[in-house]
Amino acid sequence: MVRLWPVFGLLLRTPRLELRPLCDDDLAELIDLVRGGVHDPAEMPFLMPWTDAPDAELVANTLRYHWQARAASVPERWSVNFAVRIDGELAGTQELMATDFAVTRSVSTGSWLGLPFQGRGIGSEMRAAVLLFAFDQLGAVRAESSAFTDNPRSLRVSEKLGYLPDGTRVIQRRPGERATDQRLLLTPRDFRRPVWELGVEGFAPCRPTFGIV
Repeated sequence: MVRLWPVFGLLLRTPRLELRPLCDDDLAELIDLVRGGVHDPAEMPFLMPWTDAPDAELVANTLRYHWQARAASVPERWSVNFAVRIDGELAGTQELMATDFAVTRSVSTGSWLGLPFQGRGIGSEMRAAVLLFAFDQLGAVRAESSAFTDNPRSLRVSEKLGYLPDGTRVIQRRPGERATDQRLLLTPRDFRRPVWELGVEGFAPCRPTFGIV
């Protein structure tokens, strides 16, 4: 499949983690991780409250999301969901996405970790990995993110990496529930780079995937 879909051959390595684009072989393990919990049910860290769905819907929705995201990814509007593994075990996903990247040179990110892997610095490390990839390999000039103002853990990750506030918006998070979403912006100049180097394999064949030559 790497010959036919080159992005499957992409690999990012950090001191503890391996990030590879999700493939179908990862999905059963991914579903088990989701079922084990992603956050306190009393909280909702996501713009789309996908984890509120009943189990049967959650499973089907998760599978559809990853299949549809992969099928819809084109050079003009791409999305890569990386499976994040530590010591070979799936810990969560880290998404990197962009629209008209060849012109905008702007990316955005989204991620989640299974409950057993939270509080160990993995979230910072996997976000740093895709930021290094975006700035150094893809040539991005800005990276956008966001987090609800009542999600201090996500905001701390962004602050640690050098993101700056970029305005807010008020949305309906759950039915009848208002929440403030803090937008964040990072440039290569402000990026607080980790002390480690990112290992990148398999990038050259998948450059067209990202709309660059």
